[in-house]
Order: sequence, then structure tokens, then C-alpha cells
Amino acid sequence: MQNGRIKFGLLAAVALLAAGCASTDIETESRNFQVQETAAVAGGASGQDGAAIRSLVAASGPSYVTLVVSDPNNSGAIVSQRDRQKTAVTSGSGFVVDHNGYIMTAAHVAVQKGNTVQARAANGRIYSGDVISILPENDMALIKLRGYAGKSVTPAPSRCIAPGSMVYSLGRPHAQGDTARIGQLESQRYGRAVRYGKFGYPDAMVLRLSTQKGESGGPLFDSRGELVGMVVSTLYDNAGNPLNLAHAVPLEKLASFLCANHGCSGGWASAARQAGCGGT
Repeated sequence: MQNGRIKFGLLAAVALLAAGCASTDIETESRNFQVQETAAVAGGASGQDGAAIRSLVAASGPSYVTLVVSDPNNSGAIVSQRDRQKTAVTSGSGFVVDHNGYIMTAAHVAVQKGNTVQARAANGRIYSGDVISILPENDMALIKLRGYAGKSVTPAPSRCIAPGSMVYSLGRPHAQGDTARIGQLESQRYGRAVRYGKFGYPDAMVLRLSTQKGESGGPLFDSRGELVGMVVSTLYDNAGNPLNLAHAVPLEKLASFLCANHGCSGGWASAARQAGCGGT
């Protein structure tokens, strides 16, 4: 499991590795989230009151899943769920991009095409699936779950929100429960490539967000509850101290990957045609 740090001047990006019968009915049950606001944006700077934030989080909850990924080549014959967990190579977060069981997550969570996945949905049930597509150089992967019909995220018409705008992510940090993190967009661009082992990304959104390990692959939403990116890493200084900053792969990259590997229409097709955001 990848867990090294890549230093750029005073910053280091660390991959947030594990970094925890078919139905036609779409699962809309949410779950209980701990809502944590980044200190730098506390005190109402998010522009939303507590009730509004809780409402947004509750509405987004059904589209979020937690993942445990295993290498079937290391598990031998068919094994029980308990034994499968012993062969797990990573865990992380993900989100529904198509209600027919298609899930997006970070490539460093999925690791490789063909890996098996156990996903915990908002209803508490565990669904099995496989990694069907992966793009290590932009840290994205696509998973297909069997027998799961989940509520898909809604891609934002444009992810080009202004720096300082409120954003929030959903994830499950190690040894903690499901967590919604409230923060702000710091910058639309980091301005350089990041690599960790065979994974990485050419650029990323910079977030004022206190993410932790285990939250990679989690969805990033704007103040309307629409998807603008996917959380992939957190930033530390050279001494290993967290900077309350995180990176996210932007929406148009996620949409292009989905359209190329699964097909898309509507909001996803529109997002794939976006040219990205200039400036900061």
C-alpha cells in the first residue's frame, strides 16, 4: 500500500490510502455523518448555517460508499467475506456515477484492474464488485458493483467556483465514522504534477480541507450539493505537519474518464466538454 510523501518546496502530497438479488429500486437511504468544519473556515465563513449544511450532507449521503479492495490473485479459491478481508490491499471512499452500480474512486484505492471490491452502501449492506477501468496517471478508477442500484451524484454545470467558495467532502477516515468535511476552495490549480509510486495527477484543485487517510476517492461537492471533484491527497510540510490543505481531481477529468470507459450523457457529457478553469 502506497503511503510515501512527495515534497515540493514546503509542501508534500500524501496519497490518502487505506489509505474501511439485483434490485431496480434506487437506494436513497442516507447515513449519519460527523460534520467537521475546517478551523480556517469556521465561524460561518462557509456561507451556510448548520441546518443548511446538514441538509446538503443528508441529500448527498446516498451517493457515497466505502470500499475495501482485494487482489483476487492473492486470495486463491472462493473465500468467505471474513477471509477476503484478510487479503485486502487498500480501503477508501467512492461515489455513485451511474445508478446501475458504477462507482468512481481514486486509482490508488483501486490499485489495478480486476481487483475485487466490497462496498458498504448507505443502507449498511455490503455489495461485491470489481475494478473495471483505471487511469493511474490521473488517479481515477471505475468500479462495477453487482446487485446495487444507488443514487448517482449530480455533476455541477461548472466546477469553476471562485476561491473562497464553500465545498464539502464525504469520506471515512481511519478508526472513525463517516465524516463530512466542510471547507473552501483555495485554488483551482496547484500548478504542478504530483506522483506517488505509479499513481499521480498532472494538476489538481487545492482545498482548504482537513482530510485524513482513508478519505481518498471521496466526492467533493459545492454549496448546492453538486459534484465538482474527487479528493485524492492531503498536504503536509517538510516536518510532516498537516497544512489543512487537500487536493482533488477536477470534475471535467472525472467526466472524461467516465465517458471514455462507460459512456455518458446529460450533465456528465457536458462536464467532459469543459475546458477547465483558468487562473487561480
